[in-house]
Amino acid sequence: PLPACVPLWALLVLALRHWSQDIGDASVALLGAALPGDLEPECRELLAGFASSCAALSGCLVRSARPVRLCQSCYHTFRAVTEQLDNITRAVGNSSKSYNCAKSLLMSDRLQIIVVLSEFFNKTWEEANCANCLENSSEGLSNTTIEFLDLFNKTLMCFEHNLQGQAIGLVASNYTEVCRNCNVTYKKLNTVYTEMQRASEHGESEHSKHLCIDVEDAMNITRRLWSRTFNCSVPCSDTVPVIAVSSFILFLPVVFYLSSFLHSKQKKRILFLPKRIQSNASLVNIQEKYS
Repeated sequence: PLPACVPLWALLVLALRHWSQDIGDASVALLGAALPGDLEPECRELLAGFASSCAALSGCLVRSARPVRLCQSCYHTFRAVTEQLDNITRAVGNSSKSYNCAKSLLMSDRLQIIVVLSEFFNKTWEEANCANCLENSSEGLSNTTIEFLDLFNKTLMCFEHNLQGQAIGLVASNYTEVCRNCNVTYKKLNTVYTEMQRASEHGESEHSKHLCIDVEDAMNITRRLWSRTFNCSVPCSDTVPVIAVSSFILFLPVVFYLSSFLHSKQKKRILFLPKRIQSNASLVNIQEKYS
């Protein structure tokens, strides 16, 4: 019981305070139970799965940036992201309430962060041409890619083995061991790469006409080491025919001008010879006439 001396206005303030607190608690409970932007448990699980797969793919792409190993290292995580997105696009949840996770997660706001992330990963994967290094549906590396990567590793191991005991700053003449001992392996690697290029030229789209970034970067690294660092060269098997054809083409102008010169001299002789005979004959006739 309150004392009798408590003023009336104090009683009113106390009553209003309790009333407003009760209303606030009720409103918070109401919002927590029926928040318009809240997700059902099934959709929350899908969102968490997509977030985890995106984080794994992002980390894999960054770690595989240099040297480029995107396609061979990240195709598992890329496939996981696409599977998670496929799960989101399906209608799940309580069908009686027409609840659709795809609508709630993909089209509820202007930013559409899930769509943006998915498009970014797809564009990166397409520009890297990873599909040209993988089997159908990104199930694994193709046989030609495995063969190329195996030869690439063998070539680098050959370089490293023959460089043991040599300083980095040596002149190119001291790399003869590398050029001689690794020549066969390098030529095999170059042959496989050329065959892969020819096979990709028959692709329908512009992206399919290029090899995946892993293979291109590996071949560029090998060629720079072979030609610039080690100053090696692979002798061409068609050297003799090329030299013969080049010599013939270079010799053609000499033959042309020589034949033109001889032909012009012969024509001059044919033209001037009758004139001399005619002039001598007329001179003889004049001498006989006046003798």
